[in-house]
Amino acid sequence: MPRRLAILLAAFAVTALAAPLAGARPAPTERATQGSIILAFQGPLTGAQAANGRDQLRGVRLAVREINLAGGVLGMQIRLISGNDKADADRGASVAEAVAAKNPYAIVGPYNSSVGLESLPVYQQAGVIPMRMTSLDQTSRYGATVQPMNSQISPAEIGWMQENEAQKVSILWDPSAYTKGMADRMYRALDKEGALVTRIQIDPEATDFTAVVRQALTNNPDTVYVSTYYPQGALIARALKAEADAGNDARCFMGLANQEQAFITQAGVAAASRCTFSGVPTPTQFRYAKAKAYVKAYKARFGAQPGTWGIFTYDSVYTLVAAIEKGGAIDADATRQALFATKGLAGATGPITIAKRTGNRTDVPVAILTVSKRGKFVVQDLVT
Repeated sequence: MPRRLAILLAAFAVTALAAPLAGARPAPTERATQGSIILAFQGPLTGAQAANGRDQLRGVRLAVREINLAGGVLGMQIRLISGNDKADADRGASVAEAVAAKNPYAIVGPYNSSVGLESLPVYQQAGVIPMRMTSLDQTSRYGATVQPMNSQISPAEIGWMQENEAQKVSILWDPSAYTKGMADRMYRALDKEGALVTRIQIDPEATDFTAVVRQALTNNPDTVYVSTYYPQGALIARALKAEADAGNDARCFMGLANQEQAFITQAGVAAASRCTFSGVPTPTQFRYAKAKAYVKAYKARFGAQPGTWGIFTYDSVYTLVAAIEKGGAIDADATRQALFATKGLAGATGPITIAKRTGNRTDVPVAILTVSKRGKFVVQDLVT
């Protein structure tokens, strides 16, 4: 291993346990030829969620650049390719097939769970190792992830509802797989508590949610819970503020898929600051040395503040490379064994341990956040 990469990985990893290899080291496959290994990224690079996808791709690019400058992985440079799914589940399989045809060794993404349900089986069939960014529990076991899953996020949201004694709640939900699943979890928990719950499905293609918000406020709820992605959530937040200004007020709680700086930009600070969010600390709020280095490098490289999820794709690349190095060869089975045995890896988002059975991260950072008057997410409670 090149000395500079060894130093990088040593700083990144506290411990990373890997299953022992038996027999001779396998020869590199067609996925790692001519001195390079192909890594793919898939996400929404255009469309309504493009800000999110570009931030995630930048996180990958930053990690790849650092690793390549440090000597690569097992002496090979990483070559990055990408696929744009536009956050559209109907494109999930075709984008994955096009990416898989280029023989990547691994894929970071996709992000949207509805897309992942279509894309991840394609990658698995093709022998590509996913470092998924999906949060739906049904995508567990398709490779590994370093970000929270819905079963890890939902308890924090339900706990907030209980602490704030929510008794009349309107749920606005997007029919996408992740957002629908979170809305269903919230409904079951509130119904069990005896709360009066109204559920309203939104049209994710809509550009005006005034009528939907007025419908949600008809029964004078104490809380409106919004399980959507940020483009729709931002418009809903604006509509909720307009109704509050007219005297028709309720607390606003936004689910995790709304956490993105673009939400604040699109909703406006006045509307965004009325809401509470479930989510994760932003890159500047992580206190780890790796996170501080990430923020500095991101701003220097891209001339912009990092978004919410690029730091998780950054950690995804380093977690994958640590597993390849521990496996000792460009061999998918050896990498998977090492990946699913990751324990205590020191990432920019905190220590990373991967559960062997599911491939999910066990020690996830989940937080309750608000938006400051300066337009920044602020952690109110770090739940895990």
